[in-house]
Amino acid sequence: MARVLTPRAEDFPRWYQDLIAKAELADNGPVRGTMVIRPAGYAIWERIQSEMDDRIKAAGAQNAYFPLFIPEAYLHREAQHVEGFSPELAVVTHGGGKQLAEPIVVRPTSETVIGEFMAKWISSYRDLPLLLNQWANVVRWELRPRIFLRTSEFLWQEGHTAHADEADARAYARKILHEAYEDHMVSVLAIPVVVGLKTARERFAGATYTYTLEAMMGDGKALQMGTSHELGQNFARAFDITYTSAAGAVEHAWTTSWGSSTRMLGGLIMCHGDDNGLRVPPRLAPVQAYVMVVKEGVGDEAAALCERLREAGVRVALDDRTDTPFGRRAVDAELKGYPVRVEVGPRDLAAGNVVLVRRTDGSKTPTPVGEVVSAVLAALSADQKALYDEALKLRLERTVEVSTVEDAIAASATGWAKVPWSAVGIEGEAKANAEGVTVRCLTRADGSVPDSEDEPELVAYLGRAY
Repeated sequence: MARVLTPRAEDFPRWYQDLIAKAELADNGPVRGTMVIRPAGYAIWERIQSEMDDRIKAAGAQNAYFPLFIPEAYLHREAQHVEGFSPELAVVTHGGGKQLAEPIVVRPTSETVIGEFMAKWISSYRDLPLLLNQWANVVRWELRPRIFLRTSEFLWQEGHTAHADEADARAYARKILHEAYEDHMVSVLAIPVVVGLKTARERFAGATYTYTLEAMMGDGKALQMGTSHELGQNFARAFDITYTSAAGAVEHAWTTSWGSSTRMLGGLIMCHGDDNGLRVPPRLAPVQAYVMVVKEGVGDEAAALCERLREAGVRVALDDRTDTPFGRRAVDAELKGYPVRVEVGPRDLAAGNVVLVRRTDGSKTPTPVGEVVSAVLAALSADQKALYDEALKLRLERTVEVSTVEDAIAASATGWAKVPWSAVGIEGEAKANAEGVTVRCLTRADGSVPDSEDEPELVAYLGRAY
């Protein structure tokens, strides 16, 4: 097969950009830092949305929509929040040909505007918990953009909840963390994640605690795949989100927020992609089986195979473009990462077979026509696991245990370092940051998520990140 991508080992960033362009996933937008998501990329995003939305709703949240434009004054009500987002804000100062009386911020996130309406909608403990989610676009002015990873405008979901007490808020923030985010990333995206607590330095602006899911990419760097935040009563006080308790006392609510974005598409590419293109996990793939007519004369048989696969619950597409060279179509199918190809040619059919090609390992297997459905289903199941296992193997091989910050910085040249948090601390974290290395998260020794960074015997994961 002719080389169409820069090899990953030669230039990983160039490979990433090549793959996005040649697999027709996205393109740069007309304004610096924006992106156009092409149909092939958006189809994957729709599957991500669907899977995530099901999990969010199963956790009890309801979808709503809030405005894109937010009064600038809202952000100033929570000091840490505005300070944290100020460098990234896009601000509208003119509208309708006139200067606005008050500048308007294009939403970077919606804690403030949703807090305003929570205050309006909540009056009694009977109104709690209030569990909201929205699918939207947000704008954070990005100085060093990279498609899917850091763009000035991106798509995401953001959840916002209000609770009667701290324990309920914490439990819900963690419910989303594990039951929505971790389950989706592991079981659908086939990406192993380390789930942990962010340090105070890395915490979301205005939060009391931030939980994160960190994944290792193919070059050993980390990517933050999603976050869930306990906001304490900070936003409740700023926006007067109060309720009357069962005892008749007026109390401030406890709030959370949580989000995941099109960054997951970038993670999918960098975690599973290879030198031939994208590899889409079967559970996620918009097209799981790609049935290809090799030459004219077998179109009816190929269409019948498609129908049998569809009836078995497989998401299938037919490629019968015999006016386009088969080799070119096969390269395109590799680039786009269809999990299974079923190649239907007259010579194979004469022998009662088709050729089953698995994207994960590149194997090509002559398969009796009558066994195609069972063979495809088996391949999809096996390759979902194979992609996860391969990604986990890479992470384990490229994560080293060290005892000092200096050794952690050195180890971050090729992967991650695990080091006792007691050996890092605030000063060590600052030292690592000066070298471009960050504490990705803190976990307990058994891998569980701690309640605070003050717990004894915590483990810190350090690495370079996107």
